[in-house]
Amino acid sequence: MNPSERIDQLIAGLTDWRGKTLASLRKNILETDPKIIEEWKWMGSPVWSRDGMIAVGNAHKDKVKLTFAHGASLPDPDKLFNAGLGGNAWRAIDLFEGDKFNVRALKSLIRAAVEYNQTKLKRKAPAATRGKLHKSKN
Repeated sequence: MNPSERIDQLIAGLTDWRGKTLASLRKNILETDPKIIEEWKWMGSPVWSRDGMIAVGNAHKDKVKLTFAHGASLPDPDKLFNAGLGGNAWRAIDLFEGDKFNVRALKSLIRAAVEYNQTKLKRKAPAATRGKLHKSKN
């Protein structure tokens, strides 16, 4: 079973509000960037990645948590992050039954996470692959 099928199965097994919430988060993440891929990690967690991890989704007993791997480095002008605020890297959005989320703000966070990952990749790339070297003609 591929990761997307595992995520489908997880969501189908959550027959209450948590399944609907996780499905909605997933839909919005995938709509934001068609190059985002789904992964299945840590024995049961949906993960969305593009050039590195973007976010992990988990359904807990009383909440759905969307944790951004590099959330501490992302702009959050709409204050979506409401958990893990003291950490050095990760930030999360905890959604409880009846909570609504700002789709525009979520998509902005997703785009910022992709951009962060791409910038990080460029910094790690060897100098020759970062761009053409310009030599002066003498």
